[in-house]
Amino acid sequence: MRFEGKVAIVTGGTRGIGRAIATMFAREGAAVAVGYLRRKGPADETVHELESLGARVRAFKCDVRDRDRVREMVAEVASELGGVDFVVSNAASGSNKPAMELTETGWDWTMNINTRALLFLAQEVVPYMRQHGGGRIVSISSLGAGRVLPDYVSVGVSKAALEALTRYLAIELAPEHITVNCVSGSVVETEALRHFAIGEQMLRAGRERTPAGRMVQPDDIANAVGFLCSRDAEMIVGQTIVVDGGFSLPFFWE
Repeated sequence: MRFEGKVAIVTGGTRGIGRAIATMFAREGAAVAVGYLRRKGPADETVHELESLGARVRAFKCDVRDRDRVREMVAEVASELGGVDFVVSNAASGSNKPAMELTETGWDWTMNINTRALLFLAQEVVPYMRQHGGGRIVSISSLGAGRVLPDYVSVGVSKAALEALTRYLAIELAPEHITVNCVSGSVVETEALRHFAIGEQMLRAGRERTPAGRMVQPDDIANAVGFLCSRDAEMIVGQTIVVDGGFSLPFFWE
């Protein structure tokens, strides 16, 4: 197992892509801390599932917009599980509206959860990573960071900023053997798509237009995260790895 004896934090780790990432770490031998915002039921289910794989697991209620709570969570993880080696900034949300209809509240909500959280999470985990001689920080983006999707402006801008922040953190932390990278996924069939007015169209496009012949699954994103956290990826620094089965490459006329 690649990550035996290591400790991983996955924010938004109790559903969808986050849960797949947490499961990957558990299967690879890591102790896992999963963060969640409100729903304790899925958190308890995740803990039970990962413990059945033999992993040490803790669930932490944490609003990643709250700097003090992030600090407390990281300290609790380090104390209970023995440090921090890997962090995946996966928690995400957004105000899905056209630019002309966005409110200040919706904008700030999206930017604080999707982008600001990575910065302050990194500030809190890096001291613990230094104690272990290094670590890995991975953020989760989407194709909307570089392409225009309907009603996606706040999320798209926040993800573009996330990818830029990933690069800046990567250069600053690389000398300390802490690598920072990003994984950007294509259309993935998760609960999050229910919040999009065109969710069904996105799913249909993912099924019909992915050259690899199938939609990207949460496990595909998790596998990319696992690779970036492995020794094999130690010279991959500040990159955004696109996992989309080729979806973003062709130009379609229709």
